[in-house]
Parts: sequence; structure tokens; C-alpha cells
Amino acid sequence: MGLEDYKATIILIACQFMYSSVTVTGKAAILQHMSPRVFVAYRQFIAFFLIAPFAFFTRKGTKGYLLGWKNFWLIFLLSFFGVAVNQNIYFEGLYLASSSAASALINLVPAITFIMAYTLGLEKVRLRSLRSVAKIIGTVFCVSGAVVMALLKGPKLLNMELQPKNSLFLQSGDDTWSIGCLFLFGSACCWSIWFILQAHITASYDNPLWLATWTCLFATIQSGILALVFEHDSKAWKMDTLGIFCCFLAGLVSAITVFGQAWCIARRGPLFSAMFNPLGTVIVTVLACIFLHEELYIGSLIGALAVVIGLYVVLWGKAKDHEEMNEETSQINKQNDQFSDNIISCKIDLEEPLLSENPQTSRSVQYN
Repeated sequence: MGLEDYKATIILIACQFMYSSVTVTGKAAILQHMSPRVFVAYRQFIAFFLIAPFAFFTRKGTKGYLLGWKNFWLIFLLSFFGVAVNQNIYFEGLYLASSSAASALINLVPAITFIMAYTLGLEKVRLRSLRSVAKIIGTVFCVSGAVVMALLKGPKLLNMELQPKNSLFLQSGDDTWSIGCLFLFGSACCWSIWFILQAHITASYDNPLWLATWTCLFATIQSGILALVFEHDSKAWKMDTLGIFCCFLAGLVSAITVFGQAWCIARRGPLFSAMFNPLGTVIVTVLACIFLHEELYIGSLIGALAVVIGLYVVLWGKAKDHEEMNEETSQINKQNDQFSDNIISCKIDLEEPLLSENPQTSRSVQYN
């Protein structure tokens, strides 16, 4: 195996590190009284500003960047649910809960995607099949873990000392924890809708760079409108040095990861992309405990472990489905190849005469 075989893996691992950095820095900016909605609007504007020149100057004279009405509305919905609404409620939940809870609850995405796909008839469940039972059990584990994280905090494990009141990174009150987890659960639902729509779009619009560009453009407009609706104070749009740095970093990460995720999903599928989500949970938990001094609770740890275990059980079931599908496809291809070989071997060339043109050969055949 060369580097080409590991390219998708390297990209997705890098995406998790970038997502984690945005989660931690975004939490720091919001705790500095920056509006989550303004943060998302600036982030998407910077993302579009960074990615649009690359898409424009790499057109190579083709018209692959143009949109039909179907792709226009699909990308519009993709941007609205997967970016604008998703990021607004995600950062709101991030402010009300914690960075570790936010990254852990995002692991609900494969389970929620499975439920949505089953409801829409895109996923089949056979109770006598081990892989179908695994997907159901994994989904139950994920949902149960999310409920435990939201309702059961338990004693603290890390950062047990109370932070001083003048600390830069004070924690939100305990009464906001459940509301924050509810926002994060809604964000996971939006991510699931994003994955389902992404699979439909990549089938008809196979241009990851321009897909990312259109997504960032629509998300910028939608996020800006949401921010203008909810933020009436002009002071909310002002940023300090920390806010500028966090918005630029978030925009850069958004531009890179939207393109990277689209590229990986188009080549390896949404299942492969979702397998790397737990890595982000570990990275965010470590960074948040070190830099933001977030408290780590036993309930949060148990819930996060249940979510990660359930995630991999669901992914195992999906992987088995993928293997069976590949085996069935290979068997069908083999049967078609054998059938084609039989047709070729039995084919009679009608242009060749039935009797040889050599008279000697003809006489020998007659006498025999």
C-alpha cells in the first residue's frame, strides 16, 4: 500500500485535530462574551473568502461548477441544516455545557443517521441478522450515553478546585448543562441530515472543491441573516484580538474540512468518515482540561464511553453490510463474466463457410 491508500485516513485524522482546535478556541471566544451567532457568521464569511479563489482559479475552463435547480436546492438545504443551523445551536450548546460534552455528543451522529435512514427506507433491518442487531444495540448505547451525560454528572475527576471569580474561563452554571446538551443533540441531528444530503449531492455533483465553495457561500448568507435577526445590538459585531484570531482559525478550518470531508465521503463513504469522530472527543477533552480548566465528571466520562462503544458497534454493523454488498457485487460480476465467456465460446462466425474450400479436404471428408 502506498500513500494514496492512506490519504483519506490522514485527511480525516487532520480534520479531527482541526475540529478540536475550533471547539476549544470557540469556547474561549464565546466565554469572552462573543455572540455564538456572530461567531458563526464571521466564520463562514472567512471560510468562503479563503476557499473561493482556489475554486475560481482551478476551473480549467470547464462548466462543472455550474448548478442546476436540483443541485441548487440540495446544496441550499445542505448549507442550512448542516452548517447554518448546525453551527449556531452547536456553539450555543458549547457555551451552556462544555467542550468535552460537545465533542462526545457529536458521536451520536452515526446512530441518528441510522435511525433517519431506517425511517426514510434507506436502511434495512433484519432482526435475525447479527449486524442488524449490532446496529440497534449500538444505537441504544449511543442514546443512553447521551442521556447519562445530560442528566448524570456525578463527582468531579479533574479540575476539582473552584476557579477564581475573576478567571477568564469561568464555567456555566449547572442549571444550563441539560439545556446545552439538548442543543448539542439537535446539532447531532443536523449533522445526520448533512450526511444524508451529502450522499445524494455527491452522486450528481462530483466536484468537491466547488461543492465546498457553494456550501460556504450559502452558509455565509444564511448565518448572516440569522445573526441579524437575533442580534440587534451593533456592539455584538465588534471583535477583540482573541475573537479575530478564533474567527479566522474557525473559518480556515471550515474551508479545509468542508472540502476534505466532501472528498473523503465521495471516495470512501459517510461510514468511513464517521469512524474518526471519537478521536475528536479524546483530543477536545484533553485540550479543554489543560487550557480551559474544564471539570471532568464521572457521569460525563461514563456517558462518553457508552457513546463511543455504541458508535463502534453501529459502525461494525455497517461495515458488515458493506462487506456483504461487495461480496454480492463481486459474485454478480463473476457470473456475468462467466456468462459472457460462454457466449463468446459458443459464438459461430457466420462469415466462415461450413465446408473447407480445399477440394482435397472435401474429398477426404466425403470418402471418410
